Amino acid sequence: MIRSTEIRGKFSVFFKGRGHAVVPSSSLVPSDPSVLLTTAGMQQFKPYYTGEADPVRDFGAKSVASCQKSFRTSDIDEVGDERHLTFFEMLGNFSFGGYGKREAILYAYDFITAEMGLRISYVTVFEGSSSVPRDEESAGIWKELRSDIDVRYEGMDDVFWGPTGSSGPCGPTTEIYVKNGAGEDIEVWNIVFNQFFYPGSREELLAGTPGKELKPLAQFGVDTGMGLERLAMVTQKTRTVFETDLFAPLIAALPGELPNRVQRVIADHARGSAFLLADGVRPSNKGAGYVLRRLMRRVFAYIYLHALPIGVFEKLVTAVIADYGAEYPELGTHREAILSAMRSEREQFGKTMERGMKAIAAMDAIDAKAAFDLYQSMGMTYEIVKEVGGLKARGLSRADFDREFAKHQEASRAGAEKKFGGHGLILDTGELKAGNEEELAKVTRLHTATHLLQQALKDVLGAEVSQRGSDITVERTRFDFSFPRKVLPEELKRAEDIVNAKVGEDLPMTFVEMPIEEAKKTGALYYFKEKYPERVKVYYAGTSLKSAYSREFCGGPHVTHTGVVGKFKIMKEEAVSAGIRRIRATVE
Repeated sequence: MIRSTEIRGKFSVFFKGRGHAVVPSSSLVPSDPSVLLTTAGMQQFKPYYTGEADPVRDFGAKSVASCQKSFRTSDIDEVGDERHLTFFEMLGNFSFGGYGKREAILYAYDFITAEMGLRISYVTVFEGSSSVPRDEESAGIWKELRSDIDVRYEGMDDVFWGPTGSSGPCGPTTEIYVKNGAGEDIEVWNIVFNQFFYPGSREELLAGTPGKELKPLAQFGVDTGMGLERLAMVTQKTRTVFETDLFAPLIAALPGELPNRVQRVIADHARGSAFLLADGVRPSNKGAGYVLRRLMRRVFAYIYLHALPIGVFEKLVTAVIADYGAEYPELGTHREAILSAMRSEREQFGKTMERGMKAIAAMDAIDAKAAFDLYQSMGMTYEIVKEVGGLKARGLSRADFDREFAKHQEASRAGAEKKFGGHGLILDTGELKAGNEEELAKVTRLHTATHLLQQALKDVLGAEVSQRGSDITVERTRFDFSFPRKVLPEELKRAEDIVNAKVGEDLPMTFVEMPIEEAKKTGALYYFKEKYPERVKVYYAGTSLKSAYSREFCGGPHVTHTGVVGKFKIMKEEAVSAGIRRIRATVE
């Protein structure tokens, strides 16, 4: 049997031998603000398809390969069947103008048939649409490789890959199907030909949203994705992904009398939780933290309902760290922090589980409003309410719960915008996060410090530095920026010293409002992915806009003079994806 570790190794060696640079996985927490978590291998490479970044400069080649940590929240409700997962590993090869359809298909054919020893059942290609022609080229290449291969044409819903996030590269695809141990045909590899850029989401593309059209990319790109779990399933001849060597040890650690579905959910959620925790996500009621909380509390609920040993979750998480630590060293590096966060969440939830069960026992039926009330008051997620509610929750749907959740978010957002002057940055997934006046004062200081930091990084590292995202909480600022290498300690110290020098000068911090095109001419910095209104505010630190130390498009809030910021301290600098660095800093 070919083990999953061997599959990873074979994939890397195969593509390295064909001129690809092997790039490490990026974090599950993406630098791209348009997506919550990293969902595919191509996400860290989006700037290379659009020409915003240079692959030869960053990787030494126009083509790369990776084994990417990925997480898809859309599959959480499906976990428990034979193949749906939340966390998975995506093997992929990518080319940014380096090669085209022929090489991409040939590489896939050779890897599947020669390296893995598998027989292809059939392949799919794009049948064409009103705006994109039928992909006869791909069909012809497949027939050249094997004249008797079964080529099937399918539509845009199936074989046209949409943008990752709110916009991005996209194009027609060709998929490879192979039989698993049950004799079922399973899609294992999707080869996307990035020929277009679409200024919207996949949903908007499929709906034919007016005013949003496909535009040809300047260079042809290849983006492929092959789930390691599925490839292990067809290679190891198992009926499900949960019988592969990636999951079998976790399943074996659970009591055999547990229903299969429960075993699978616990194993998947333990693995997903470990990887999210390793990348710095912590349980919360917002964003990625909410996803993590859903996973962890669902497992805790199963432990409670099935009277499992209280340490079973910790046992599984520890096994994940041991099994994957060699490939993903961040698991071992953060082992104690992962286990500590898990124990903390377990203790917190344990205090509310019994109260929640009593509340459910007193209900005649559980609709969306009742379910959300249980979540809001006791932290019982949708999955838990649905699970423990039994017949009382039979009419409860995810869609209804999400609508109730959205109504609450809208009310909270309106209240926050009113409280903080309607500047538009205090949002559930926005740049600033503050819950009271004291926290607002702290994040305001950090926000101004972040403006000074960006300019200081440009002073030290050069004009190529540009913002790729930021996130500010009461504890710290997190600033993501483009830069091709690790920032040296002495460079970080220089940037930190510059910020503190500008704080010491106690420069006035103010803004002017002007048309966006006029604002751009001032040299003010702005985030290229942000959608700005026709008139913008330019915040600047200095006595005038022209002589200011830093100038930046922003909605506020900021301190009135830089002396209020306090002592600025850089805590950590790290890579988050290819060509993207991250700094965490605080103020005292």
